[in-house]
Amino acid sequence: MNLIIKLFFGIIFGIIVGQFMPDFLIQILITIKAFVSQLIKFVIPLLILFYVTSGIAGLPKNSGKLLSKTVGLSYLSTLLAGIFAFTVASTLFPPLLHGAGKLPETGTVLGPLINLQIPPMMNIMTALTIAFMFGIGISHKGYEHLKIVSDQGRDVVEMFLNKVMIPALPLYIAGVFADVTAKGTIFATLKTFSLVILAIIVMHWIWLLFQFSLTGAILKRSPLGILKVMLPAYLTAVGTMSSAATVPVTLRQTKMNGVSKSVANFVVPLCANIHMSGSAISIAGVSVAVMLMTGYFHLISLTHALPFLAMLGVTMVAAPGAPGGAVMASVGLLGSMLGFTEEMIALQIILHLAQDSFGTACNVTGDGVIALLINRIEEEQEIESVGDSVI
Repeated sequence: MNLIIKLFFGIIFGIIVGQFMPDFLIQILITIKAFVSQLIKFVIPLLILFYVTSGIAGLPKNSGKLLSKTVGLSYLSTLLAGIFAFTVASTLFPPLLHGAGKLPETGTVLGPLINLQIPPMMNIMTALTIAFMFGIGISHKGYEHLKIVSDQGRDVVEMFLNKVMIPALPLYIAGVFADVTAKGTIFATLKTFSLVILAIIVMHWIWLLFQFSLTGAILKRSPLGILKVMLPAYLTAVGTMSSAATVPVTLRQTKMNGVSKSVANFVVPLCANIHMSGSAISIAGVSVAVMLMTGYFHLISLTHALPFLAMLGVTMVAAPGAPGGAVMASVGLLGSMLGFTEEMIALQIILHLAQDSFGTACNVTGDGVIALLINRIEEEQEIESVGDSVI
């Protein structure tokens, strides 16, 4: 919440500077924005490399079928949530945000005082490929030293995010809004923000109702009854903005919904790291809004968006543990697969963080659905194995 408050003041400060201050001061903020943007581009491949490697290498061994079922259901839920959000946003946002596209620039177009380039060590796809190769290899072979290296690399990246990147975000956002204000497009941008945030939150709620309705139909139980039990986890996640911090509550409520202790203890902590349906809704929905707000190109079709949404589900593994991790992990894909510019990425970050707590709440509440479904599958297999043994 402190970060959101700081980002809000960053927006206000940027607008004031862009509206009333001389060009030189505006250029200072734009220079800071450009520098932080270069750092973001540099650190994202490293974030994906170490977080994904560490995450895959740390998956429980000897869990076999239970692990594959949980990972498969989590990925399917995340992918379908992204498709749902992109489809709804592509239909809803064009009329809702009519006139919010990029306006003719009426003010001053300014550039940074210094153009400092910090090339990343590798591109996003290279980082993902290496992460999967080493993560699976470390997990399969049990190479403890490489596991320690990946964990320590993850810790170094997380420290850099906590100590450098996150504190710099308010100045980064201030630079973005100073630039937008100087160009004369600020009021259309601000008007759109509230509409987009509200629409994304409603999408979260609709997706949760769909998940619990489907699960209720499969289990022949009341969807609202199951959802009511999970509400404490939802409200806790809204307050903590962290899937990991909410695990104890999610675990307790999942067991209260009738999930066995062994299944709940395995599925819930794992899903806190890999099931990101709420975050996928936020990123996919916001990306459509950003395209419309900036007016750089026409909306892409769902067919063209599918590769991005498919990769988004994979990169969400890199999100846990990093502040604003979901959007930070997706920045590389937004740039490489959707062609987002620095301005578009900045808008994506601020819009995502403004409703991040609701996305996290959607994630953890949906973890209860995954646990219920896995529990039913395990129960059916136990019945089948008992029947086979009797025969």
